[in-house]
Amino acid sequence: MVTVAFIIAFFFAMNIGGSGAAATMGAAYGSGTLPNKRIALFICAVAIFLGSLSGGEVVKTIGSGIVPTSILKTDLVVIVLAAATISLFAANVLGIPLSTSEITVGAVVGAGIAYQSLYISKLLWIVSFWLITPLAAFSFAFFISKWLKGKTLRQNKWVSFLLIIAGFFEAFSAGMNNVANAVGPLVGAGLLSVKHGIIFGGLFVALGALLLGSRVLETNGKKITTFSQLEGCVISGIGATLVIVSSIFGLPVPLTQITTSAIIGIGTTKSGFSIWQKQIVIQVLKVWVVSPIFSLAVSYSLIKLLLHSDVYTAIAIVSVCFATLGTISLKKTITEERRSFHEHGGGI
Repeated sequence: MVTVAFIIAFFFAMNIGGSGAAATMGAAYGSGTLPNKRIALFICAVAIFLGSLSGGEVVKTIGSGIVPTSILKTDLVVIVLAAATISLFAANVLGIPLSTSEITVGAVVGAGIAYQSLYISKLLWIVSFWLITPLAAFSFAFFISKWLKGKTLRQNKWVSFLLIIAGFFEAFSAGMNNVANAVGPLVGAGLLSVKHGIIFGGLFVALGALLLGSRVLETNGKKITTFSQLEGCVISGIGATLVIVSSIFGLPVPLTQITTSAIIGIGTTKSGFSIWQKQIVIQVLKVWVVSPIFSLAVSYSLIKLLLHSDVYTAIAIVSVCFATLGTISLKKTITEERRSFHEHGGGI
């Protein structure tokens, strides 16, 4: 079981690196500042590993700040990590982006509920920052973009260099905050020390970014090319700053949603508040709600099924979870079809 726990944790770490973490260099790559994909991913991997070495406080929060370490036995850690991995995999299959920080916290909370042992005050503090940090990212991006609007910047080489630095620190912040998602439960169960957890976790997240991040970097880079290099600096800089500050206080926060909120803030200065009616904003809100609840339910169900032999409760909860995700996925598909229909000259 200990071997299984390590395998799942490090597999989860590589997927974290290959998804959200690899996207941190998207602005630099997509704008052509770093045209070589391998170099961009290598810089990303180095920054992630360096950031992970400062992520001890977040590891402690995931490992012992949400539930008592007394309940984190090896079999329970396997279930918590499996629940987070299953949630991420199911979301990827259905095309619904989930925050790794939120699904990990949700999985740990599911274990706490199953054993009726949960630090409520700490959990509420964490959840409050899931709301505060995206709002802060939006506000900072909105006002900075307002201030920059109409200004021209002639020092293009300086801006290019600044964009690479901003991407580096965003990747650094991802390592500092997200490595805990994979190794926190192992540390909580006493299977790894905090020191060894951040080193090995950082290595596998960095390895995942290097080996699995190519497609995500390509997609993210193409999406961000609609922004100028200076706007890319603002987005990455805000994301990195908020996540690093949160990590210092041991708070696991959703980097993807923080970055998306910054993008929406810049978009609001260009298009006005009508952008809030677009599907991307609705999607962000769905992710914020669905991520922790889905992984919580999967974790709770697996514990009831495998450790408590409560088959009926597990079946009922899993059914509701997949029905909810299926509904969200169907609505997303219908929306995309309608958009496509309009773009090709159709009407409703």
